[in-house]
Amino acid sequence: MPKPDLYRPEAFAMPPGIYMDGNSLGLMPHAAKRAVESRLADWAELAVVGWDRWFGLSEALSPALSRLVGARPEEVIATGSITTNLHLLLPTFYRPQGQRRHLLATELDFPTDLYAMRSWADLNGAELRLIPSRDGHTLHPDDIAAAITGEIALVLLPTVLYRSGQLLDVARWTAHAHAQGCVVGWDAAHSIGAVPHQFHDWDADFAVWCSYKYLNAGPGAPGGLFVHERHLGTVPALRGWWGNDKASQFKMANDYERGEGAGAYQLGTPPILSLAALEGALEVYDGVDLAQLRARSLELTGLLLTLADEQLPEMQVITPRAEAERGGHISLQWEHNRQVSLALRARGIVPDYREPGILRLAPIPFYNSEADVRGTVQAIREIIDSGEYRTVGGGSAVS
Repeated sequence: MPKPDLYRPEAFAMPPGIYMDGNSLGLMPHAAKRAVESRLADWAELAVVGWDRWFGLSEALSPALSRLVGARPEEVIATGSITTNLHLLLPTFYRPQGQRRHLLATELDFPTDLYAMRSWADLNGAELRLIPSRDGHTLHPDDIAAAITGEIALVLLPTVLYRSGQLLDVARWTAHAHAQGCVVGWDAAHSIGAVPHQFHDWDADFAVWCSYKYLNAGPGAPGGLFVHERHLGTVPALRGWWGNDKASQFKMANDYERGEGAGAYQLGTPPILSLAALEGALEVYDGVDLAQLRARSLELTGLLLTLADEQLPEMQVITPRAEAERGGHISLQWEHNRQVSLALRARGIVPDYREPGILRLAPIPFYNSEADVRGTVQAIREIIDSGEYRTVGGGSAVS
């Protein structure tokens, strides 16, 4: 049975049916709604005077975020999106010199990471090299190791591969990249809130993430970034007024004065209403043992793997089976999965679909149970056996 200290569907606005897409967009916590409504009330009552309350909101969220990524509060700031934050961090951390000038990512990365990396490679006359995949779904350790050479200035890796759910060993590959003289950053979009991190102790140079998946902060919510404390004395290559030292920010001096900690990487005025949703969403994690959350996630994904093996032989499980190598979702590949995903939605079960033919299912410990997992697999079996998937149409290009 679900553990009562983790399983709390009453804390969320639960749509009817079964929601298995929290790795794409988490459900709305009631606390997030209350926080936004409170901020709206402040705006209505106080107008510009509200800035007396809002001025340090981004920094106020750092302690809660730092616990989720295993960092010190001053190493973390809520700001931007993954793409924006990569463009902020890369010119600071990517410093090509001599033969060490190329960037390294993987061919399985979420495309925006590659777009950002290639932008800076092009601007510097360098290459963006990609670690290949042997099976089109996962990365082999030998291929990662072989790609990290003395010609690489900066490595960016995903903590969890978004299509397959493969979880990489952050500590191992950070140490390996550093041993080769490389700077190394991580994209934690598909792990923050689902997998415990220790970015400070793992010695990562930087990391980025979004907050609308497992963190449940709402569509387009501000993401965040981590900068290891050894780099906090560096002046960001790209600067904006919200990254200025808070004590002197409103002196409006023409010369930039570096702000404290990772907050120096902020650019413009933060989106206060969206930050309110993140503030409320983070309340869900108050007092939660992240190791227990991870253990519960593994129980649910483990059950999903077992049922898929037993009941869905048509589908290939492309997520690694070892617990140490999988994140918070399971990916099943079959040529008709686009139609299966639409048929599931017609039944009130919401999965996630990604090309080519990948059905992603994410049982979230906060609001999914074993019954949800069993019900989803049973529905898939019925959709296949009845031929229902052959008759569905429509759907969206985004999910």
